[in-house]
Parts: sequence; C-alpha cells; structure tokens
Amino acid sequence: MVMSKTVVITGSQSYIGSRLVPYLKERGIRVREYDAGFFRDCTLYPSQEATIFKDVRELTEQDLAGAETLVHLAGISNDPFGSLSAEAVYDPTRAYTARLATLCRAMGIRFIFASSCSVYGIGGEALVTEESPTFPQTPYSLNKLQIEQDLTAMSDGTFAPIILRFATVFGLSPRMRFDLVVNMCVGMALTNQKIILNSDGKAWRPLVHIEDACEAIRRCLNMPLPPRGPLRLNIGDTGQSHRILEVAEMIQRQVPGCELEFLPQGRQRSDDGLELVRDRKIQDGVDRRTYRVACERVKEALPGFACAWPVARGIERLIGELRALGLTQTQLQDIRFYRVQYLESLLKAGSPVATLT
Repeated sequence: MVMSKTVVITGSQSYIGSRLVPYLKERGIRVREYDAGFFRDCTLYPSQEATIFKDVRELTEQDLAGAETLVHLAGISNDPFGSLSAEAVYDPTRAYTARLATLCRAMGIRFIFASSCSVYGIGGEALVTEESPTFPQTPYSLNKLQIEQDLTAMSDGTFAPIILRFATVFGLSPRMRFDLVVNMCVGMALTNQKIILNSDGKAWRPLVHIEDACEAIRRCLNMPLPPRGPLRLNIGDTGQSHRILEVAEMIQRQVPGCELEFLPQGRQRSDDGLELVRDRKIQDGVDRRTYRVACERVKEALPGFACAWPVARGIERLIGELRALGLTQTQLQDIRFYRVQYLESLLKAGSPVATLT
C-alpha cells in the first residue's frame, strides 16, 4: 500500500534503522531519514540510503512537515558507558524524546517509540505481559521506562503514542551489531568454530528477527489508535523466549564442529583478546537480567501479524547471509560493530558522545 504522506525515522543509521529504511521503501512507503551520523562508516556491507544528517535535538516543525508518522529509533543503545555518569548519557535522550513527542502532538503526527523488553528486568520463569511489573536492571532499560512514563503523561484524546517493547533483536543489517547475543554467537561459530558465552547461559531472553521487528513497525503505520494512549506492545513471539545456552546449542547444531566454552570468571586480563565478548553488566558469570515475554497483545492490535522468523530459522538465515558475505574474524572483531566500545572510542577522539542520537 502506498502511503500518501511521509514517515520520518530518527536514528535511521542505527542497527534497526538501516534495515527498516529499505524495508519500508521496498513496500512503497516514503521515508525521510534523520541521523546524527556517528555510525555512517560502520557498515558491514553497502547500504542505499538518503540520510539527512541532523542531530535529533535540532529537528523543527519544518523537518516534520508533511509527515504522518514519526518512528523514533534514535537513542543510546547500550551500557555501561565509559567514565560518564548514567545521567550524562541518558538524560539528553529523555529530554529530546519529550520535545519530539510534543512537536508531534502539536502537528497531529503519529509517534512510534522503540522501547525494549529489558524494562522487565527480572521476570523469572513466568511469562510477563505489558501489564506486568517492570524491574529495569540497567540505566539503559530505566531510560526506556522513563520515556514510556513521559509519553503516558503526554497522552490525551488526540495523542496516543505507540510504544513497542522489542524483544532482543537479531539478524543481518548493513550496520551490524555483533554485541547482540545471537549475532555474536553466530559470528564466533562461523569465524572461529567456537562460541564463548560470557555467562552461565541460564538467563532467559525473548528474541525477535530484525525483519519481524520491521514488519511490526510497518503495520503500526496505519493501525487505528486507541481513544487514549499510549499503546504498549511486546514485539516478538510468545514461544520464542530461550535460555542463552539453548541459543548457543541451536547454533552448534547448524555449524558442525563448533565448540562451546564459557568466559573465564574472576581476574581477567584486558589483553586476552576477549574484551569484545565480555558483557560488563554480567558479574561472576551470572546474568541477573532474565525474563520470558508474552506477545499476544500485538496479534490483537495488528491483525495478521506473526513472526515469520522463529529463532532456529532466523539463525539458519543469518548463517547463510554471513557466509555469503564471507565474514572474517577481523570483521567480527571490528570495534565498529560493538556499540559500547565504538562510542567510547568516539568519546576519546573528542566526539560529543554524551549527547549521541
């Protein structure tokens, strides 16, 4: 269906944005792409785009003119973050999101916010829903929840934001992230015949293929809005929450001869070649972030939506795509594909990382 107006995407050169832009364009949707440009050179393979390089804090009514929907992807995508305080990193993202939402409310523009299932934090074995208590465990997930709360406070009979709580995304993107669990494990299996887990692997994670995430966004563009917002939707599939260890074993079955190891705990050297594998949020081999997510509401809100890429099938696809690209160990270890480390390198080089979009 060709839309009569434009969809504005902030953070168009993000991991999801770089895949979402062509996904929408291929389906006849006009897109206006805004990005600060910090990741413009972080491409695993060429990307066709028409990015307008502009800090999201500087967007005006003129930049949004003619838009029907704004998809807000811009933000800090991981933590911890060097020597900066959590407030220095995340307060700006909360402020500019509120400003953008205010502009959209005044202009009658639909507002879609990319949140995260990480707001659930510690969910245990039971399935959590959009109505379940939230227990964010990191500044990143707390920031997402705070923005959700701000959008709730702004909502009224004419402004109903759509909040998409994405499961952990995986799959190929021009601006690849190898710091996401499935992508990292597949990359290690293909280039080194070995998967190294940075925890005991017992934590649960809901997972969603990047193309299913894009399709969910596409279906939100024309959906009827509730009389009062916001509308919160878990994006994924109820049956696709897996323990990290299960994910590694799925990959092992598809990459013959692949070994599985666990990252040594205790004292760790910074020169042992495993710095990019380590997750600084994991202590003593235990990942306290564990949650299984129910994704039934999205089926009601977006009739006909269903994830086309369950984890095992999505892994098979990613393996084929990375093999076709000829992924090398050098590429897998390229700092450009690891958000925390790359942003820290920009900070050391003098870039204004504290207010990254």
